[in-house]
Formats: sequence, structure tokens, C-alpha cells
Amino acid sequence: MESAVTNNQLTPKEPLVEDLEKKKKKEEKAREKELKKLKAAQKAEAAKLQAQAATNASKTSKRKNIKEAGEENPEDYVDPETPFGEKKQLSRQMAKQYSPTAVEKFWYAWWEKSGFFVADSSSSKPPFVIVLPPPNVTGALHIGHALTSAIQDTIIRWRRMSGYNTLWVPGMDHAGIATQVVVEKKIMRERKLTRHEVGRERFVSEVWSWKNGYGGTILKQLRCLGTSLDWSRECFTMDEKRSKAVTEAFVRLYKEGLIYRDLRLVNWDCILRTAISDIEVDYLDIKERTLLKVPGYDKPVEFGVLTSFAYPLEGGLGEIVVATTRVETMLGDTAIAIHSGDQRYSHLHGKAAIHPFNGRKLPIICDDILVDPNFGTGAVKITPAHDPNDFDVGKRHKLDFINIFTDDGKINSNGGSDFVGMPRFKAREAVTEALKKKGLYRGDKTNEMRLGICSRSNDVVEPMIKPQWYVNCNNMAKEALDAVFDEENRKLEIVPRQYAADWKRWLENIRDWCISRQLWWGHRIPAWYVTLQDDELKELGAYSDHWVVARNEEEAYGEASQMFAGKKFQISQDPDVLDTWFSSGLFPLSVLGWPDHTDDLKVFYPTSLLETGHDILFFWVARMVMLGIKLGGDVPFRKVYLHPMIRDAHGRKMSKSLGNVIDPVEVINGISLEGLHKRLEEGNLDPTELKVAKEGQKKDFPQGIPECGTDALRFALVSYTAQSDKINLDIQRVVGYRQWCNKLWNAVRFAMSKLGDDYTPPTNIVPDVMPFSCQWILSVLNKAISKTVSSLDSYEFSDAATAVYSWWQFQLCDVFIEAIKPYFAGDDPKFASARRYAQDTLWVCLDNGLRLLHPFMPFVTEELWQRLPSSKGSARKESIMICEYPSMVECWANDRIEYEMQMVESAVKELRSLRSSLPAKERHERRAAFALCRSDAVEDVVKSHELEISTLAALSSLKVLSENDAGPAGCAVSVVNESLSVYLKLQGTLNAEAEREKLKRKMEEIQKQRYSLNKMMAASGYQEKVPPHVHEENVAKLSTLMQELLSFEQASQHLENQIAEAVAAANDN
Repeated sequence: MESAVTNNQLTPKEPLVEDLEKKKKKEEKAREKELKKLKAAQKAEAAKLQAQAATNASKTSKRKNIKEAGEENPEDYVDPETPFGEKKQLSRQMAKQYSPTAVEKFWYAWWEKSGFFVADSSSSKPPFVIVLPPPNVTGALHIGHALTSAIQDTIIRWRRMSGYNTLWVPGMDHAGIATQVVVEKKIMRERKLTRHEVGRERFVSEVWSWKNGYGGTILKQLRCLGTSLDWSRECFTMDEKRSKAVTEAFVRLYKEGLIYRDLRLVNWDCILRTAISDIEVDYLDIKERTLLKVPGYDKPVEFGVLTSFAYPLEGGLGEIVVATTRVETMLGDTAIAIHSGDQRYSHLHGKAAIHPFNGRKLPIICDDILVDPNFGTGAVKITPAHDPNDFDVGKRHKLDFINIFTDDGKINSNGGSDFVGMPRFKAREAVTEALKKKGLYRGDKTNEMRLGICSRSNDVVEPMIKPQWYVNCNNMAKEALDAVFDEENRKLEIVPRQYAADWKRWLENIRDWCISRQLWWGHRIPAWYVTLQDDELKELGAYSDHWVVARNEEEAYGEASQMFAGKKFQISQDPDVLDTWFSSGLFPLSVLGWPDHTDDLKVFYPTSLLETGHDILFFWVARMVMLGIKLGGDVPFRKVYLHPMIRDAHGRKMSKSLGNVIDPVEVINGISLEGLHKRLEEGNLDPTELKVAKEGQKKDFPQGIPECGTDALRFALVSYTAQSDKINLDIQRVVGYRQWCNKLWNAVRFAMSKLGDDYTPPTNIVPDVMPFSCQWILSVLNKAISKTVSSLDSYEFSDAATAVYSWWQFQLCDVFIEAIKPYFAGDDPKFASARRYAQDTLWVCLDNGLRLLHPFMPFVTEELWQRLPSSKGSARKESIMICEYPSMVECWANDRIEYEMQMVESAVKELRSLRSSLPAKERHERRAAFALCRSDAVEDVVKSHELEISTLAALSSLKVLSENDAGPAGCAVSVVNESLSVYLKLQGTLNAEAEREKLKRKMEEIQKQRYSLNKMMAASGYQEKVPPHVHEENVAKLSTLMQELLSFEQASQHLENQIAEAVAAANDN
């Protein structure tokens, strides 16, 4: 509620410089004590700082500092060194400030060595399984990995503590193209050799050496995020077991007729000389003529240009004009398409054009599917071997498919002797010039276009017709679709549900999957080509019916012997490798031992959950589901949770050229602005990009990034998941959670100081006999537990994090810890019982609260929990991570107590608001207050909780007034609700006009709400349309507004009386 507060006429003053100096010196003293490790140095520094602090301190502070100097040993606040893998040794005293570096040391190695992460296939507990999306072997930790890890580890730790046999499987992907590119660049940089000069066998050996020496860094980095992965089951997509699974899958699918070889159009990378998948193609939208750098070309290449030229028609019928953005592809044209209804060309049906460079006849065909007669000239050149739409036209009309490019993007012999050997974009210029010489060039113009760029090499993708291996996905896609949408037998749930529509759209329009790649690093395709002695053509693949598929060469030879019985032949394995997504698609099966019938496969398949980004829903998730159902007999997981994509604080995609890429390790450890700049300088940005990137860093991180620690980063990322499909990550929010960790730290420090060394936790809690604040904190803890568990269960991670945070911050720290301080202020016998109950409640709250928070913040919760005294009634678990997750306790719930505390907090809020409006000098003085109660029930509540209100509002006294009592003079007033107003005693005089304006505004606001509600209830059809319970709520709300209005009118009258009295007194004087 808004308060009406007097502005005293005294001039506010800032705190004295002397006071600030004292505070600063004390903070320096505390900080130095914690950081120094050598005992002598620590003592010397402490003495020095104490002497400095004593200079300006009061006599009381001076005596206190002398006492501390005599009794405190700075070494007591520093954790001893812990041997790697052993349980962390804690300092004798808790450090006075939270330090992420100190807290997060040593715990992980102990957790891992203790086997806390390992799943047991013979356990009777229900299984809960997640397979970590395998990061690339070339990868380094980025913020997307941090988000994935934070979410998955939160789930796994929660399930582990909830009694599940949890398995979280780590693995690495061999990342065919990415890894090959890295090693190729390394060899070129170090030895100036291409992979072809090195040779396949030696090159693959080089890649394995690189992988064993440098690959997998990311899995080591994952440990610093606290990920409780079962490292005993760590795997690699090209290790022996996973390779066996890949071969078996290929053979089985081939024998079922689901894998076949065909000549089709693919995305071709002329630098890497391989087909690439759709996900490896980035699209650049070009709005105007644009010069771009293309690998392999000295000069930039122009795009965004539509070139028109004429084909001469046979029989002297004139010419037909076509247009293209890729004029070089006309060397492979095999037809010209028109619309059958286009009257301009009706006389050309069945005719042909003549190719100007090779004399080839180009039939003029009618294709109403492709051609729009209203676009351009209405005539379209057809290059079936180099354009997806033209490929379909070629199939429909049985046209020739003429490939004009070599694998490295040069014109081949099919392109004609004038152009052979030319790189494709130089051929573009040459063809244009040749057309001009022949008088066939008809001009060019700017043209918007989408240009496909390979994300690995930055080469412009070239559609090329190539023989490749394909998976027929039709039936598998239908099964994957039914798994999500079959109401009677739904096997798979997608969260958030909105992505189910994408699932449906992709799978209903699925195309067969090209699974072969012209690389050397990857799973070699288990297919052998059989060359018969009497074959006329000896090239590999010359005859499409000469392929055999087998698990190994010996088996292939046997297959060939049966197929070509009595004939002499040789066999040679396909040099191509499988698409990385094929082995990744098998991952949930292969990591559990498939195709062998392992215990892991029996117990842990299907897995429970897949958590990944929504950008690979089709490329990876759908393929896993298709292959899982086909080869594993069931979906590979029961639920898919798709997390948002991370952007910077301004909503921009993270990009090295913008300087806004956030490295999680730098957030954890902290980094200066100079350090951020250095990282950019070590990259491959050009000078212009580097300047822009540095300016971006300076704007976003002027002081660099402070050390935040793993716990704060994890909590921030999980908290962000409510943000739809994108997360706008603001580092300041992470910094805020790092500061909150300090709040937790201090809460436990306070508790430890109040529990004492000899405290024994209770074996049982009976809230009914406890003080009011103890009953309340247990009741709201119960609700926090319920909300957290239900939110985690429904994958509402942000809600879960908010529930935990709100209880710790706003209920435990802000209210309960403050409310119980009077119990410990002295040895007053009347508080003896309350003091013991407060101790027990503190311990219960911290024990439950730390366990509740642990899945989100594993390090700080482990450290703090280990410091809590042990309960004698039961054996203490070794670690918080294997304790039980908190569950609701029925006897803790108390709605009446919560209602009363809500009233207490409301009164305190208004009293604090009144205090905050006082001059700065007066805000910290304790003052008398009054509570005017307009009902007996409210009066009873306020009277019974005078101590809590006085304590929380920092009052010197609180007097309860009834409705008939006159309002106290010399006070500022605020209306809490319709039944309660509070008054705070003032020292100065009232600012009448300011108070009148505040009360007037509030009364106008209530009148406006009342008017709107009355209007709604008086509307035609209201009684018929509105449910009875809603009508009852509206009536009650209207009554409350009326009562509040009366309360404000009384407050206004009280104000006018005070003003009148002040005027009369002034006149008397």
C-alpha cells in the first residue's frame, strides 16, 4: 500500500566522511585476513589494518578490535590444502566473505572419486537416464554448453536425491568435417602439405594423434561446471563399441531395403570436396550487389546480380531470353522450360534452342509446376545437375543430367574446351564475356538472393549431382510422428509443446537422408564395390548393381561370391565415410551397448529425457527417434526438453565480430577488459572487425567481467529458461547471484554463531509448541518445497529456481533471521525456550534449504551443508548430493500462521516506507509507532505479534489502538488495508501539501478501481455470463475497496486535524 509520510523540514545530510573511512578500513581488514595464506604475513597485515581502523574508530570499536586482534588467528579462516580426490578440508572458522574460488576447490574431484556419479545397472531403484548431447571433439566450452550442463545437472542431481538410479552418460562426437578441417589446417600450417599430399592412411593417423593429444578438452572443462556425469561410461562416437554399432545399423537398414545408393543433387563444398548436411549451410540474405571473399579466389566475387542472355532457336525462329544468378551453369543446361498456357511461346512447343558454345540441342518443354509466366521473361533455363528445382524438372521430363564441375569447383570437360579448368567464379566472368562476343548478352540487374555458405569452410555451396548413400525415411518418419501425436499410444512428449508443430511439419515433408560424405575422418561406409574381370568399365561405382554391404571385408567377399558365383572379381571398400549425424542418431542406443544385449541396455533403454537446443530438433532429435524405434524397438527417450538459444543482453546473436561472445570460464573466473581484448586479438578477425568487436566489449564490459563462480552462473542460466525461445543473457544478473551466494554464506555464518559448538540438532520437530516466527518459516518452507518439486517435475526450471531463491532471500534471510535476533540478544530467561526452538528451526531450515538448493548450486551448498552440525538420531550421509531431496511435512503447514505473518509483513512494509521518506539523518533512529485496528481480529493479531513488528520495523515501541481511539498526533500515517493503519512518530513538522497530494492520489486510484468494477458488474448479461464464484470474488473486492476508501478518508481527516492543531498552536504563540 502507498504511504503518506511527513517530510521534515530538517535538511538531509550525507554520512560523515569519517564514518565512511571507518567502514572502508574494516572491509579492508576482513578482506586481507581471508586472502593471506602465510600465518606470519596474515598476522602482520591484520595488526596493520587494526591500527589503521583504530585511529578513527569509537572507543567501543577500538576495544572490540583489540579483542579480535588478541583472539583471532587469521589462519583459522583459510581452508587447508586438500590432496586431490580427497574430501575437502575446511577451515576452522568460516571465512567472513564468500569466495567462489575457495568454495569450489576440491569438491568435484572428491565427488568423482567417491563414485557418487556412477549408476548401478543392478539397482532396485527406478532408473532416470539422460544422454549428454555429445560435444564435438574439437570443441571448447561455450555458453550454450553451460546452459545444457546447468539444466541437465539440475535434473540429474534432483532425481538422484529423489531416490532414482540416475545415469548421465558423457560422450564426444568425432565431428567429421570440423575435426578434418582443424587437422588439415594444422598440417598446412606446420608442413605446408594438403591431406591429399599426406595420403589417407597417414592423415587419419594424424587425426587420431591430434584427438588423443588435444581433443576432448571440453569434457575436462565440463567438470568445472559441476556436472555429475558418470565418467565410467564415457564414450566416443568412433571408439570400438560405437563403431560396431554404426556398422551394424548400416547393414541392418541396408538389408531391409532402407539404405540405398542413388545419383542425386547434394550440397557440395568445393574446398572440403564433400557433400555437407543442411545444418552445415548458413544462408546469407543479399539485398543488392555485394562483393564477398570466397576461399581460393584472390579477388572478391560479386553476388546479387541477375544476368539475362538469349538462346538462339533452331530453324531460324529467333531467340528466347532467360535469366540466372549463376550464368556459368548455362554450360550444363539441357532444356528451356515455359508454361503451357503462355501464348508468347505457344509456337515453340516441341521446338528446341541451340547451345551457343557446344551446339547441343535444348528442348523447349512445358512445365507448369516450375514456371510462372508472369515472372521475368516466362522462360527458365534448366540445369538438372546443378539446381534443386531443375533436378526435379529433369526427373519429370527425363532430361540429361550434365555435371560441369570437378570436385574442387573447376569447369570439367563437359563445360567445353574454352572454359575447362577454370574455377567456377572465374568461369562466370568468362562465360559473360563469351556471350557478349556472340551478341547474346542481354544485360544484368540487381537481384535479391539467398546464398548458401558452408559454416565450416566459408565456401559458397554448390549444388552438385553425385552418387551417394541414402536412408529411406518415409515409414520411420511416420512412426516418429505417431510417437508424438498418437493420442491412444503417445510414447514421446516434447516440451515446450509449441515445438511439436515443427516436429509435425518436418516429418510430414521429410526427404530421404543423404548419409555419405567424401571425407577421410569418420566411419568408413561398410560397402564394397565389386569389379568383375570382364567389366567394360573399371571405375569404382560404374555399375550401380555391383555393390555389397557387409560388416567386414571377409563377409563382403562372401556376399560377392554368392552374387557373382563363378566369376573372377576384386572388391574395394567405398572411400566415403558416414554423415556424423548417423552415428549421433544412434547415440542413445550405442552408449548403452547396442547391438549387444547388455545389462545397461536392458535397464536404461529407453532413456528418460533428452535435453537439447530447439535448433537441432530435426537434424538430431528426429533421427534418433527414427533409428531408436527401428533398431531399438522403442523411442530412445520419453521426453524431449528444448532449451532456448542464448543471445547477448541486447538480444543479438553472439558473434566474434561483435565482441559479444561470452566464455563461461571467463564468467566463472573473471577477466579484465584487457583480457577480453587479448582473446579477440588471438582470433582471426580482420582489423575492421577487431575494432568493432573491441568497442562492443568496452561498451558491455567496461570493467571486464568480475569473478562470479560456477554456482552463480548455473543459477542465472537456469533462471533464464522462462524466456521463450531466446535468452538475453545479462552478465549483471550473474553478478547479482554471486552476491546472493554471499547472502547464503552469511545466513549460515549467523546460524553457526547462534547454534554454538555443542549444539545437537533435533530428531523431531513439533511446530505447534514453537514461537510464531518458527511456525511460519516452516510453513512457508513447506510451500517452497512443494513449488520447487512440482516445477522441476513439469520442467519449469525458472519457476523452481524462483521458488528456492524467494524462500531463502525474502523469507529466511529478510524475515526469519531478523525476527529471531531478540532471542539471542542477551540471556533473558523469558527467551530461553524461544531461543532453543529458534536454534532447532534454524538448523532444520538450513538443512532443508541447502538440500533444496543443491541441484542448482552444488558447490556452495555442499560446503555449507558440511559445516552444519549432525543429527544424532541418524547416520549422516557423506555428501549433500546423496541426501534425500526435501519433501513436504504435513504438520508444518499452517495457513493461519501464514495469514498472520502476511499482516505483520504488510504493517512492517508500510512502517519501513514511512521511515524511508524521512530525512537521511533520521532514518536509522528507532521510533515509536502506533497500529490503529478497525476489527477485533486484526487487533488480536497485531497485539500478539508486537515483538515481530517492532523488531522487523526497527521500532522503539508499538502501541495498539482500537477503532474508537483518536489518531496519535505528530505522526506520519499509512493505510495497510481496510482494517489496519500504522503511524510513525516524527520529530519535525508535517509537509501538509505533500501529504494531502499523496492521500488524494491514493483515494483517486481506489475510486477508479471501484468505478471500473461497478461498471463491469452493471453491464448487460453480467449475471448470466459470470460464474457464481467470480461474482462472489467481485462483491468481496468491492467491499474491500469501500473499506479502504473509508480508511483513507479517516487518514485524510487525521491529517487535517494535525494541520489545524499546528496552525492553532502557531497562532497561540
